[in-house]
Amino acid sequence: MTESLDALTSLLAGGQVVVLSGAGLSTESGIPDYRGPSGVARRHTPMTFQAFTRDPVARRRYWARSHLGWRLIARAAPNAGHRAVARLQHAGLVDAVITQNVDGLHGAAGSGSVVELHGRLDEVTCLDCGNLTSREEVDRRLREANPDFVARVAAVNPDGDVDLPDEQVAAFRPVDCGICGTGMLKPDVVFFGETVPPQRVAHCFALVERARAVLVLGSSLTVMSGRRFVIRAAKGGIPVAIVNQGPTRGDGYGALRVDAPLGALLPALAERVTGGAAVVTPAGV
Repeated sequence: MTESLDALTSLLAGGQVVVLSGAGLSTESGIPDYRGPSGVARRHTPMTFQAFTRDPVARRRYWARSHLGWRLIARAAPNAGHRAVARLQHAGLVDAVITQNVDGLHGAAGSGSVVELHGRLDEVTCLDCGNLTSREEVDRRLREANPDFVARVAAVNPDGDVDLPDEQVAAFRPVDCGICGTGMLKPDVVFFGETVPPQRVAHCFALVERARAVLVLGSSLTVMSGRRFVIRAAKGGIPVAIVNQGPTRGDGYGALRVDAPLGALLPALAERVTGGAAVVTPAGV
């Protein structure tokens, strides 16, 4: 639908846009989402904060699977969609990016003013002393503690976890905090059942309230964590455009809804808005 691309172009041309991105933006970097075309929700239950902190067996299972999944996440590179968002931002049309993703790919693509709503997988926090450690350092320590751990990864999930049979993780040894010595380590991401820090949420609300428009990219808006910003924008009379493959729970709040692959649409959109060579409209758009 060329009309949809035209409408998105008009929306972005006015600037002061806040982007809200979800897992669908990273699928072309090899990281599947939970609910879209490559979704894994039906076969994978994400780790909850309560299970992680209360159940040593669940915690060992998470670290064993995440230890393998991290290697795949760490190798992921920004795709054309991430780069297009950075281009729009550098052109002064996008003021900020609020991302529900934990893969760090917006920053790697060159975007600034990125609020990582659910944290980052490349940092690890101690739940006792609060110390932050790089994931690379924790990965090194886990390799040293588990020199004989070998397992085949069938699929990686958006949170860096992988599918792995329990018998392959029984002997895996998690490590404690390298600073206080005994603290429980957890990736510095918001698990299911955990609350996003209130100051971070307030900052996102402020960004949305100052925006002229909100552009949702690759999010089903299933969880309130991201959907609340769409609701706030709509109630404040701020137009919301949603680009996602498949329906979302925010469709009723969107002034514009486009179903198209982001890796094809966003570069074309950035080219249209910022100028340059002639653009071929992606198929189906």
